[in-house]
Amino acid sequence: MIQPALQFDVPPYRLSGAVYGTLLNSIASLNALGEAVNAAPYKAAPKAPVLYVKPRNTLAFDGDHVAVPLSAGELQVGASLGLVIGQTACRVSEADALSYLAGYTVVIDFSVPHDSFYRPSVRFKALDGSCVIGPTVVPASRIAIPDELPIKVHVDGALAQTASTGGMVRNAARLLADVTEFMTLAPGDVLLLGVPAGSPNAKAGQSVVVEIEGIGRLANTLVKEEA
Repeated sequence: MIQPALQFDVPPYRLSGAVYGTLLNSIASLNALGEAVNAAPYKAAPKAPVLYVKPRNTLAFDGDHVAVPLSAGELQVGASLGLVIGQTACRVSEADALSYLAGYTVVIDFSVPHDSFYRPSVRFKALDGSCVIGPTVVPASRIAIPDELPIKVHVDGALAQTASTGGMVRNAARLLADVTEFMTLAPGDVLLLGVPAGSPNAKAGQSVVVEIEGIGRLANTLVKEEA
């Protein structure tokens, strides 16, 4: 269930619970793969957005504990800007795309570190409580340019990553246009812009804070999975 804190003052007022992540949207991450993107079976860099789903069991919120699987030992901390859909979006143009947004929110996409960059296993990405959203949704009208927002990740109080919502293969408007070319997004859905290169890892017992300037701050503590 979506917490009351994730209501906001423009339609649709609440999140739907549908969250779509975007892989390989960071230019630096894509470049770091080098010739690996040309290997079989794909043999080229992606020509369209590469999406994955964070199902309802993954949803968590500011202050929640996030369980680290015993088999993993640590989780990758994927900081991302969440694009919250405000009206049904189907085949929207890049020029009009941002007008379909209700607002923006902070998302931490926790996942088991893995090597598969195109199709990571569901067991790495769909852990219970691994998609932290919030703590609020900032109306789109308050953010003039969503593609230049500084991102900071702290682990146990130490700065572990500095990044930006910039440096993406597709900026927010282009991503929305390209995704809605092949699927319809509904009011309250969240589309992740993508995780910047250099995401840190964190272990059970450590605290994680992710802040996107102008959007908000999430703080969570990692705990051991119960045996």
